[in-house]
Amino acid sequence: MEVAESGEQKKLQKAQITLNDCLACSGCITSAESVLITQQSQEELYNVLQENLRLQQTGEVDKQRVVVVSLSPQSRASLATKYQLSSEEAHQKLSGFFKKLGVHHVFDTTFSRNFSLLESCREFVRRYYEGETNKTSLPMLASSCPGWICYAEKTHGSYILPYISSTKSPQQIMGSLVKDYFASKQGLTPNQIYHVTVMPCYDKKLEASRQDFYSDLYQTRDVDCVITTGEVDKMLEKENVTLGQVEVDNSYSVMSGLISPDGGLRSHIGGGSGGYLEHVMRYAVSQIHGSSVENLQYKTMRNQDFQEVTVELEGKRPIKMALAYGFRNIQNIVQKIKRGKMTYDFVEIMACPSGCVNGGGQIRPTEGQTNNELLDRVKANYNSVACVQPDLWNGVKEVYEDWLGGVDTEKAQAMLHTQYHGVEKTASALNIQW
Repeated sequence: MEVAESGEQKKLQKAQITLNDCLACSGCITSAESVLITQQSQEELYNVLQENLRLQQTGEVDKQRVVVVSLSPQSRASLATKYQLSSEEAHQKLSGFFKKLGVHHVFDTTFSRNFSLLESCREFVRRYYEGETNKTSLPMLASSCPGWICYAEKTHGSYILPYISSTKSPQQIMGSLVKDYFASKQGLTPNQIYHVTVMPCYDKKLEASRQDFYSDLYQTRDVDCVITTGEVDKMLEKENVTLGQVEVDNSYSVMSGLISPDGGLRSHIGGGSGGYLEHVMRYAVSQIHGSSVENLQYKTMRNQDFQEVTVELEGKRPIKMALAYGFRNIQNIVQKIKRGKMTYDFVEIMACPSGCVNGGGQIRPTEGQTNNELLDRVKANYNSVACVQPDLWNGVKEVYEDWLGGVDTEKAQAMLHTQYHGVEKTASALNIQW
């Protein structure tokens, strides 16, 4: 009700909020009363698996869809921590769990992150040299966090978007790998594959739903369904097993049938959000200054979620980068850009405080356990995996050549990069009378 100065009461219309109004702030969408996106849930995965089983029983195997699950390393670390397993054990058991349900292939999105990191590095160097003539080349803002992208598009629009890296996130590059490269190698069309990702973040559901990642020709998305770490845990509960009880699947490969196993899990340096700053800085120093740096020194600014790194070489312009996690720090970065006071060349931006290992879709603390205690354990599990430089990973160079025809090709641009769209503010639930 609205009460006027005269005392007259007026009933206001009911506020309605749709997904189009969502800023991906990880607020309401991760609460107990979760907003249900029917195509983005474990129930939809169960429906596909049940349909495959029905088709098998009726002799219509040719109509089945090949089901692929791609696991994120952050989700794996969270589940491993809950069930007191190593990341390697957790991956083998998760693979065994999904395959017992009827999933055909279980992949590791750390492999697709190689391409995201390498493309981000190359894009930064290109923007660095363009900076003399193009004012929106720098700072380059990382693009792998969908919460940040959604916020930028809907709140700051065309002013901020030119600064954002065009490189796709690891999830969406895995979508391209599965629906284009893997499909062609298996003699399948993209719509014959049902691709599920397991992510630490509810906002990844919104990212997968973007029209940019939908094929009109085959009427399918690069990622058909995103389920969170917590939703996988609910699947374990539904099947009445703990992850520790699940039989392991030893046939580990980052992409089975395409990349030969090379001894187990691998990761990247630079923290639980993918290490974008670490890789971009090292590559930039190498390519721009013809030098190398052993250990990057992180300087904490306002808080642990806002850190900067500067590399100074004699006679050369310093290269300065920052980590900005959480919306308070993101807003600070955006305001500095708008005021023309930005001094960073690159910013690794993540919407969640502490980054992806602390995503809204991760396993929550148990009774008597603090969030920080749990987070420290998840980080330790995540960091226990051996790190390898992206260009040295088994299969990366081969896939660049075989799939994309090399680096910086038209197909590489189409498969590994995307674009952003400023959303004009219209009369919506965001400005309705409350």
